[in-house]
Amino acid sequence: MKKVTFITSLLFVFVTYSTIAYIPNSPYHWGFNKSKNGVPADAGAKYEEMIAKYDAVYKDDSKKKTIYLTFDNGYENGYTDEILDVLKKHHVPAAFFVTGHYLLSAEDLVKRMSKEGHIIGNHSWHHPDMTQVTNERLFKELYQVKKKTEEITGKKGMQYLRPPRGIFSERTMAAAKEAGYVHVFWSLAFKDWNVNAQQGPEYAYQQVMAQIHPGAIILLHTISKDNAEALERIILELKRQGYTFKSLDDLYMKKEMGEKILKR
Repeated sequence: MKKVTFITSLLFVFVTYSTIAYIPNSPYHWGFNKSKNGVPADAGAKYEEMIAKYDAVYKDDSKKKTIYLTFDNGYENGYTDEILDVLKKHHVPAAFFVTGHYLLSAEDLVKRMSKEGHIIGNHSWHHPDMTQVTNERLFKELYQVKKKTEEITGKKGMQYLRPPRGIFSERTMAAAKEAGYVHVFWSLAFKDWNVNAQQGPEYAYQQVMAQIHPGAIILLHTISKDNAEALERIILELKRQGYTFKSLDDLYMKKEMGEKILKR
């Protein structure tokens, strides 16, 4: 019986890899028409089609004044504690997408993120262009992050993925979905990752305010000094404007429930 089960498992893996291998691997770089005057960002027909096909997200289409705060954590630059302090003070949930380097070098911060109720997402172990690696390597990259995060936090499971460098293909989206992940892109971002070209907290604040829209998934990088210094002002102003900060789990649950209702 065990032998039959083992052979069945191997067959399943073979079919899965074979199926994904025939999916187009043309690389795309995530981008969109930025929001202006509160009108939601628009990724265009091609990307919208892929988002729907692979059950990914980049914004909340409900038109409610709900926003989702996410951070990419490739490495620690001394500002994440400050960011976590602000989030805790104002009861704002967030998602932190971490790499292997971050997990190995900032274990205490990862524990704090988890303890304070934030989502920890997968940003891959080595931060490669996923369209340039095999499915086997892709699965390994995701598995290593998941396993190490579970070791650090003591919590099982990881659901959300942000593709390194914002580069993706139909193959990588299909593979990630097969591995149980939801691709989380974004609808609000700006050039904040260059630590040698920070332009001050006022710049970060104005960039967010200029692009904010109902249902926005905001991408910020924790290595930015500007972001750390502007975050509290951003949160207070958005709350003043009537926005509510929600978790990606809320968005995913709403998306799932909506699809179930439509299928009835």
